[in-house]
Amino acid sequence: MRLPGDKSLSHRALMLAALADGPSRLANLSPGDDVQATRRCLERCGIAITEEGRETVVEGRGGAFDAPRSDLDCGNSGTTARLLTGLLAGRGIPARLTGDASLSRRPMDRIVAPLTQLGARLKLSPEGTLPLEIRPARLGGLDYRIPVPSAQVKSALLLAGLAAEGVVTLRESLPTRDHTERLLQALGVAITSSQQRIVLEAGPHQIAPFRLDVPGDPSSAAFLTALALLLPGTGLSFGHLLLNPTRLGFYRALKRMGAQVSWTPQWTALGEPVGELTAQASAFSGIALEATDLPDLIDELPILAVLASQAQGETVVRGAAELRVKESDRIRAICENLDAMGGRVEELPDGFRIKGPTPLSGAAISTYGDHRIAMAFTVAGRISATPVTLDQPGCIDASFPGFHDLLAQVKPGRMVVAT
Repeated sequence: MRLPGDKSLSHRALMLAALADGPSRLANLSPGDDVQATRRCLERCGIAITEEGRETVVEGRGGAFDAPRSDLDCGNSGTTARLLTGLLAGRGIPARLTGDASLSRRPMDRIVAPLTQLGARLKLSPEGTLPLEIRPARLGGLDYRIPVPSAQVKSALLLAGLAAEGVVTLRESLPTRDHTERLLQALGVAITSSQQRIVLEAGPHQIAPFRLDVPGDPSSAAFLTALALLLPGTGLSFGHLLLNPTRLGFYRALKRMGAQVSWTPQWTALGEPVGELTAQASAFSGIALEATDLPDLIDELPILAVLASQAQGETVVRGAAELRVKESDRIRAICENLDAMGGRVEELPDGFRIKGPTPLSGAAISTYGDHRIAMAFTVAGRISATPVTLDQPGCIDASFPGFHDLLAQVKPGRMVVAT
C-alpha cells in the first residue's frame, strides 16, 4: 500500500511553490479534498498548476497573484482558509474567502487579530467567522505571543511576514507543528527558531523553485496503526513516512501505553525527517494526557479514544478544549459514539475519561461530517461484535481518499508493508 502524502506539508508546499520564481515540482501530494481546495484557490489567483506524470507542477510567479474575480471557496479546510489569508494579505491581494457550513462555524478571529497588528486590513462576519474579506495593505513588523497553541495561526503570520517590511517575531507557550519554519529554512529564507521563539527577518523574501516528494502522512497512518495493534498477529511497516517530531505525539503516547511501535528517521526532505515506522499487535494500558501533551497529537485523539476503550485500565485526557472547535465538537462526537457502541466513557469539559477494556458492539455513527471521527469509528467497527454504519462516509475524502481500501488490507495474522 502507499500512504497519501502528508496533508500539512501538501498545503504548505503548494503555497510556497506559488511564491517561488519559476516552476516547482511536487510528487505525492495529498489527494484529499482539503488540499484540493488549496489548489483551486491558488488557481483562482492566477497560479497555473498542472500534472506531469506523478508530479504536480506549480508555476510560481515570484509572489505575484491575480485578484480573484469571485469568492475563494475553502470548502471544509481550516488550513486553507487560515494560511491563504496570511499568504494573500501579505501580498495585498483583495479577496473574499468562504467555506462550507462546518468551516463557517470555526473561529477565524485568532488569525485576524495578529494579522491586523501586522498591518493587514481584514473583515470577518459579526460572529468572528467566515466569510473573510482581505483588503490591500502594506505590512510592517510584529512581536506577538500566540495565546492558544496553533500551527495554523503561526503559519498564517509567517506567510504574511514573507512580504512584510519589518521583523516578525512569534512566541509560543507550547511548541506546535513546525513545517512552515522547516520549509522556509530549507528554501533559504532568513528565519530562526529556538525555545518556542521564531524570528523572520524583514522582507520581502525570495523563494527559489524546488522539488519535493511529499512523505506519507503520519496522521493517516495512525488509523491503520491502531487497527494493527488491535488485531491478533498483525503488523505494519511504513516506509517514506514523515517523522517530524511535532507529528509523533500519537506514537509517543502508544509507547507510553506499552504498545509495540518504533520509528527510525533515515533521510531529510526540505528539512523534514523521513523514514520507517513499524507496529505490532500488542497489549497496552491506559494513560493520562494533559494540555502539554496535546499539540503533537490533537488530530489523533479520536483514534486514541478508540484504543483507550480496549486498553487495560483508565485513560484520561484533559486540556483538550480545542477539540470542541475542530471540524466538529470532537469531544462530544467521541463520547457520544463510543457510548453508543457500549464503551465506558465520561465526557469532560476539556476532554474525556475512558475505562477499558470493553467489548464494543455496532451502532449508527454520527460523524458530524468530520473525517477523523469517521475513520476512528470505522476502525472501531472492525473490532466490534456487529457492524457500524456511518451517516456521512464520504467525509473521509477530506484527508484520506482510498482509506477503506487500505484499511481492508490490515487483517489478523498479516504483516503489511506500506511505502
